[in-house]
Amino acid sequence: MRNLITINDVHQQFADYFEHPDLKPFLYLLSKKLSEGHICLDLNDLQTDQEQLPEYYSFRDKGPAVLANQPLIGTADTLNKPFILHRDKLYMQRYYLYETALLQYIRNLIAAEQGLQEERGAALLQHSQLVKQLFPPATDLTPADDPVDWQLAAAITGILNNFTIITGGPGTGKTTTVAKILAILYAIDPEQKVALAAPTGKAAARMAESLRNAAIPKDPLLAAKFRELAPSTIHRLLKPVKGTPYFRHNSENPLNYDVIIVDECSMIDLALFTKLLAAIRPHTRIILLGDKDQLASVEAGSLFGDLCQAQETLNQFSATRAALINQFAAAPQQITTITTGSAHPLFEHVVELRRSRRFSGHTGIGRFSKALIRNNTAVIQEMMAPGADEQVIIDTAYSEQLFENFIAGYASYLQEKDTLTALRKMNELRVLVAIRDGSQGLPAINRRIEKYLSDKKYINLTTAFYENRPLMLTRNYYEHGLFNGDTGIIRPDENGVLMAWFEDSDGQLISVFPGYLTLAETAFAMTIHKSQGSEFGKVLVVLPSTEVPLLTRELVYTAVSRARNKVYVQGSAATILTAAQKFVNRGSGVNTRIATEIGNN
Repeated sequence: MRNLITINDVHQQFADYFEHPDLKPFLYLLSKKLSEGHICLDLNDLQTDQEQLPEYYSFRDKGPAVLANQPLIGTADTLNKPFILHRDKLYMQRYYLYETALLQYIRNLIAAEQGLQEERGAALLQHSQLVKQLFPPATDLTPADDPVDWQLAAAITGILNNFTIITGGPGTGKTTTVAKILAILYAIDPEQKVALAAPTGKAAARMAESLRNAAIPKDPLLAAKFRELAPSTIHRLLKPVKGTPYFRHNSENPLNYDVIIVDECSMIDLALFTKLLAAIRPHTRIILLGDKDQLASVEAGSLFGDLCQAQETLNQFSATRAALINQFAAAPQQITTITTGSAHPLFEHVVELRRSRRFSGHTGIGRFSKALIRNNTAVIQEMMAPGADEQVIIDTAYSEQLFENFIAGYASYLQEKDTLTALRKMNELRVLVAIRDGSQGLPAINRRIEKYLSDKKYINLTTAFYENRPLMLTRNYYEHGLFNGDTGIIRPDENGVLMAWFEDSDGQLISVFPGYLTLAETAFAMTIHKSQGSEFGKVLVVLPSTEVPLLTRELVYTAVSRARNKVYVQGSAATILTAAQKFVNRGSGVNTRIATEIGNN
């Protein structure tokens, strides 16, 4: 009789659906891996993975060799099976096909650019004065800085290539670099058709706003072009077919754009990434932006990180490419290291921006962020000492006083009479949490803040949509021009009717009846996942006091780097150090396959 304790184990239910005893433990683990965001089950890690098997499953001393003759398992040559075994990795057929298609689309883009780069390089040289104007010599370099102008290298790469990845941490200038790319492309051809997209409407709108406000020389015609840029979610760009997983734009009906720029790419899962690339014409430029050290997508895959890490070393260029880039750079900022003989298909297609204009890598938030990502225990412990840093305050005791002192800062927006100013003040600070359940979860922390502010008479908790309640939308409301992740506040209009107020991309107020916003959360605190793409003046990060599997260096790094000026972290020393040791390592075949299968085509 089946053990009733396991009846709700969805992975067991999946494995038990198939009547092949030798398959069951593999399928159990594959199902579990997919739920954790992996694309496949790496059979080389079975010794570790078998610890996750419940006691009613066992490999019974039968290793991966038993999979070779299973009727349900196919290979790259026999794809009409529910599971695919390829290069010591077990996939569900759907994810193997997605991964294969994604790599093929990248190959097609890279192959198509070969016949275009000479013409594009000549166009760049014709506009050399503009390029030099956009990338003047740096006057504030310190001996500790990498002197190379990687923004310039990324811009030249984005103009020459069809497929370009630009990665970098907060403040490294990803959006500024894209603004300069567009300025050059519009100078070459004013009729360029440009699309801006991101996984969420909020991220897309923020990118468009940042591009319009980019500190670059803009004549009236260029400024008008930038104002015309219309941000979109990836889903909206591709136009979903209602009631199906398909999009109107696909390989048979591609997008009609010359340049497609996608931000916050670390949030994009394998399926959506593949469908996006399927809808791009081979001669279209696509530029992918993101921070490779940030959280990966919620769904299966960590494609952006995989692509960034596919090569052992980034920012390497051939002598020919380096010579072209150096024509526009001052001597101290030129590329001096030349790479010869790289056959990797992503060679000269991924550029990492390494100099943050927001943070120094040697003090404060920049130093702490870098220590987290590198698991630099010595620096993390050093910064835990009281008074060790002015920008980073680590509270290992979960001080109630520190918590209350921080949330008292919300009084600034609550007492502000002007609604637009209040919105901006509200977005200057935020509490970020890692989990949703328990005393350190999102609902509990929001209730705790509401009680404190209510006790201080700043808010009156009489109704669900009480005056001054901060809201964060959890879905897109296209009919109102509002997006998943947008934040607003409840306030009365001139007639005393309570409305939800938001700031649009032009800095103007939008008001909507709260009842229309059926999916929204109180936003004194928000999850770290929801904070991606946002920045605040000050941040308080509340980490769980007990160990949870999702607490990784990427999660804490993402939270800490949301702050511009100051970050407080409430978490025990053990919690922070353990998180820094754990990193997201999702199973996929991208790195191996892109270097071998695609490289050999």
